[in-house]
Amino acid sequence: MISATDLRKGVTFELNGDLHRVLEYQHSYIGRGSANVRTKLRNLRTGRTVERTFGASEKFLEVRLELRQVQYLYRDGDLYYFMDTETYEQPALAAEALEDKVNYLKEGLVLSLSMFEGQPVETELPVTVELEVTETDPGVKGDTATGATKRATLETGLVVQVPLFVEQGDIIRVDTRTGEYLTRV
Repeated sequence: MISATDLRKGVTFELNGDLHRVLEYQHSYIGRGSANVRTKLRNLRTGRTVERTFGASEKFLEVRLELRQVQYLYRDGDLYYFMDTETYEQPALAAEALEDKVNYLKEGLVLSLSMFEGQPVETELPVTVELEVTETDPGVKGDTATGATKRATLETGLVVQVPLFVEQGDIIRVDTRTGEYLTRV
């Protein structure tokens, strides 16, 4: 058990039967009253974000998630299937749990999957992924000195801003944390 004052960014705990991860926290101490902890939490099962305030004396059950290396296999409707690289099990996650991470999923991509009591909960993408440009406008000659950019659609449907020299069919590296173009491969 952990108390509300032990909540920090990244801590995962059980609240009302659901798993929550702390995204932000702030301790506030009021004059003669007790301390409060204001938090921003993500429900790991639904992906929803909520803000909650807890009293300093409240207690929670801390949970430990098991991290596994998995490889993305395919999408079937609203489910995304992965393969555990050690046991060859194939857990599936719903699109709501993956949120905007689906924009970076490419067949064969190796990533981390958090498991709780044998059930997949959350994925952690690598910092960068390499994706093919499927659609972009041609660059205008002589406009490269200004550092101009143009829109490019990638193989997963993600749209990013790229330099003018990037063309259709190029493979580019994208930062999964910010969704920005890094370099052409």
